[in-house]
Amino acid sequence: MTKSTTAPKGKGKKPKGAWSVEKAQRYWRKNLTIIGILLLIWALVSYGAGILLADLLYNVPFGQLPMSFWFAQQGAIIVFVVLIFVYCWIMDRVDEEFDVKE
Repeated sequence: MTKSTTAPKGKGKKPKGAWSVEKAQRYWRKNLTIIGILLLIWALVSYGAGILLADLLYNVPFGQLPMSFWFAQQGAIIVFVVLIFVYCWIMDRVDEEFDVKE
């Protein structure tokens, strides 16, 4: 038995859901841009407010604690969790745009 090397009969259309290389590159470029922006926000909150601006924020009260202490202990974690939900929300829209919504 020999294997057939000819293409399957059809009209030469791509299978449903097939992506071009260009479309896949645009999707991942957009995804990486979103990830980069959200990581930058998280880094600024974590290191900026909790460490770099600690002296400035020390005199700003947040409840009974200095704002810098709050950001270092809880604020960065809360912002990170919020950014996870923001990423999911944005990626749902991007998936709809590129017709890959699950």
